[in-house]
Amino acid sequence: MKSPDNIFKIERPEESSGFLLWQVTNLWQREIKKALEAYGLTHAQFVLMASIHWLAVQEQAVTQIVLSNHTKIDPMTTSTVLRTLQQKGFVQRQEHLTDTRAKTVELTGEGKEIIKKAVITVEKFDLEFFSLPDDKMAELNKSLLTLLDRNRKNAS
Repeated sequence: MKSPDNIFKIERPEESSGFLLWQVTNLWQREIKKALEAYGLTHAQFVLMASIHWLAVQEQAVTQIVLSNHTKIDPMTTSTVLRTLQQKGFVQRQEHLTDTRAKTVELTGEGKEIIKKAVITVEKFDLEFFSLPDDKMAELNKSLLTLLDRNRKNAS
């Protein structure tokens, strides 16, 4: 018999997608933090540096706002993290050639060396952490993208 105080629609916590996602996310974040310690990077620093490199390889001009939009990290946080990366000597920021309100961002030589090693580490970690049969991995990623797209539209 169900207790009158039981407000849950589910019978077991394992039936809650949100609870499971929260647990997986916490475990993944804890382990990715450990993986990045060798490079002296936080996860946010890694994401921004990897994105700068990714966008540069795609031959896109990298401004702080482009970077913020690409990573979905708010502009103020992006600026703060970039300032820290600049102090570490991993990125350089300069005034945009044509837009005086914008700053362009690029990796320094040291930043490129660090991010290339860190990306290899993170990709290896992700592959191991999320290891599923290929068809299941594609299905998981497709489902996550569907959730992101649908909920981004609803949040706007």
